[in-house]
Amino acid sequence: MAMKSANLYARIEPDVKEQAEKILATLGIPASNAINMFYKQIILNRGLPFEVKIPANRPADISKMSAETLDTELEKGYADMQAGNTKPATQVFADIRRDYNI
Repeated sequence: MAMKSANLYARIEPDVKEQAEKILATLGIPASNAINMFYKQIILNRGLPFEVKIPANRPADISKMSAETLDTELEKGYADMQAGNTKPATQVFADIRRDYNI
């Protein structure tokens, strides 16, 4: 392994740093190793190793919906269910585990 001799100084939001470091500690990965892995992935991908874009479809924030809009959205979901556009819960959870590597 190459000797690590370069320093990196970055300003990070304290709560983001704390949350990330808790996860890294659970994984047994020091933050410096995680940053090194991130940089190596940037090199391998010749860019960021994930998409950086504004999602086309954002989840609805029901706290900002009027009662009428919420009712309309619930009706759409009910219509989907009646039309058979459903998946068993076991399949949904399997898809989540696969998509998020958990």
